[in-house]
Amino acid sequence: MTSMPQFAPLQNDTFLRALLRQPTDHTPVWLMRQAGRYLPEYRATRQKAGSFMGLATNPDYATEVTLQPLDRFPLDAAILFSDILTVPDAMGLGLYFVEGEGPKFERPLKTEAEVLALRAPELDSLDYVFKAVTQIRTELNGRVPLIGFSGSPWTLACYMVEGQGSREFHTIKKMLYSRPDLMHHILSTNARAVAAYLNAQIDAGAQAVMIFDSWGGALADGAYQTFSLDYMRQVVSLLQREKDGVKIPAIVFTKGGGHWIEQIADIGADALGLDWTANLTRARAAVGHKVALQGNLDPAILFANPEQIVAEVHKVLDAFGKPQNGHGHVFNLGHGISQFTPPESVSVMVEAVHSYSRAQRAS
Repeated sequence: MTSMPQFAPLQNDTFLRALLRQPTDHTPVWLMRQAGRYLPEYRATRQKAGSFMGLATNPDYATEVTLQPLDRFPLDAAILFSDILTVPDAMGLGLYFVEGEGPKFERPLKTEAEVLALRAPELDSLDYVFKAVTQIRTELNGRVPLIGFSGSPWTLACYMVEGQGSREFHTIKKMLYSRPDLMHHILSTNARAVAAYLNAQIDAGAQAVMIFDSWGGALADGAYQTFSLDYMRQVVSLLQREKDGVKIPAIVFTKGGGHWIEQIADIGADALGLDWTANLTRARAAVGHKVALQGNLDPAILFANPEQIVAEVHKVLDAFGKPQNGHGHVFNLGHGISQFTPPESVSVMVEAVHSYSRAQRAS
């Protein structure tokens, strides 16, 4: 067993405290996809790396782009730069990227034999991710906490069966309804793989983890609970929730899952991410003291003028209301930031979150 690296003490733990529903002096803020194409410095590093996978599989480049938004904005957390599809790639499905079209798999699961042959990957094949986590945590030097993440079992399965992103999900839904046994085999394999992957990120230095259920909202009521939520519950139940005596919070986020808030709050995670269609006031009333909430500004608001951005930030903070002990709120977008967002808009948003949330607490 290799000895664990010693990391610098954390200087800003506001994000972790909010997730654990402890008092904070301001509402912490970070952004989904905060390391990404809206930043010119990211685009320059991406060009150096030669490709998206060249960036994601090189710990030096992954560290560089993870830290770029923190050098520009006073964010309260860093998130590992990686892709949700590293796990199925390590299962041998052959991940590749087509410019302008997003991720695809060379060998999607098409036959019963292929599904039944599926196995959780050896974690050694994902070592580049864990090296990046340790390197990022070291270079953060205690500035803010580092978030590790994975796609949810269902979301990974969508790509594994469809071979790429989809609007209709015909192929996977056909399997779900006609061969639920095969669907459950994929999902249970994915759940074990995702839990092991997140635990390895925690061992490497991640201080919180997030499960992205990007396609859970494509499921019908009933199917969502059976094929997505139950498997996220499995993952959460297998996670390390403490490392070296420090709690490691877990966040789950189902895009389009606003009408299942109470059920998602019951799976054992510490926090629940909400997209921009959810009402924060109602969500807070629905979850009570069970979980913290994360979200949920519409990313498109960042194309508005500064006064409008500030007004909308205030609306989100007012919708959650004044934080109290036992409740927690992490400010975020309701989905990933658009690549066309002006970086200046992010500055305006972050400043508005910090200043208004401090004033809220003082009132």
